[in-house]
Amino acid sequence: MCIQGRSAVKMEMNTSKFIATFFKVCLFSFYVSSLVACDSKNKEQQDASSNIESEKQQQTEILPFLNIQEQPAKYALPFCEKKNCIEMDIQTIQTQDAWMNQWIAESQSYVIQNQIGLNQAMTLQQAINAYVKKSDAWQAEFKNNYAYELHLNTRIASQRNQYVLLQVIVNSKQQSITVKDRGYFFVADRKLQKKLSLLDVIQNNQQNALNEMIQVKYTEWQADQSSDVQKAAPKKLYWGQSDWFFDGEGVGLHYRANEIVKDGTQLDIYLTKEQTAQVLRPEVLEKMF
Repeated sequence: MCIQGRSAVKMEMNTSKFIATFFKVCLFSFYVSSLVACDSKNKEQQDASSNIESEKQQQTEILPFLNIQEQPAKYALPFCEKKNCIEMDIQTIQTQDAWMNQWIAESQSYVIQNQIGLNQAMTLQQAINAYVKKSDAWQAEFKNNYAYELHLNTRIASQRNQYVLLQVIVNSKQQSITVKDRGYFFVADRKLQKKLSLLDVIQNNQQNALNEMIQVKYTEWQADQSSDVQKAAPKKLYWGQSDWFFDGEGVGLHYRANEIVKDGTQLDIYLTKEQTAQVLRPEVLEKMF
């Protein structure tokens, strides 16, 4: 009886140990499963947060489309007591971007100065004053000399992400010269708040390739000019600071009549899509086209 009692107790003890061990194994398995589930949940939350941050960053990189309002520029003309007074009409545009508005005014100042052979750091009003002074000096030479006329039209020709193409068209009468639809192009990066030259957007290792493309078009242009213009024209065309533009196909360069050489005609050079993709910086190409 005693032996049987000990066996029973021993069996009960073994059974208790087994149950305890089984319970510990189950508890450990549950703990590990919980850790895995938590890690997975944390990873999902981290991924979701990362995606949200990425979307926010992309949204901040995309600038809002410019809200353009056409209006007369704000400037003052001196009081004129003459019968023959200067005629001036400057149409401009206003946007919600303060830096853009300043850049537009500076571009207009450059255009006005260019009509009278100046290129200085002037405000729009200062450029207008210089233009009026030039007209007054012309009228003072002879009483029958007519005052100058100047008409400027300004427009945003293209917007692609942060890149903006500004066009200013000039119509004027100065002395015996009448100008019709003389165009000027300016490109800016709104994000960097910077006026861009063509050199700013070209890959450094593609400048020679671009130069060859430009010189081919320049040679073709020279062949269409008069013999006098051909003799006076430079052998190579300088393009580093020339007017340039972009459209749906690619980038291009613009030279006004008489800009390359006196009596030379207007020259517009258009790069193909393939040529543009070859020479443009990849980060610019992606957002400009």
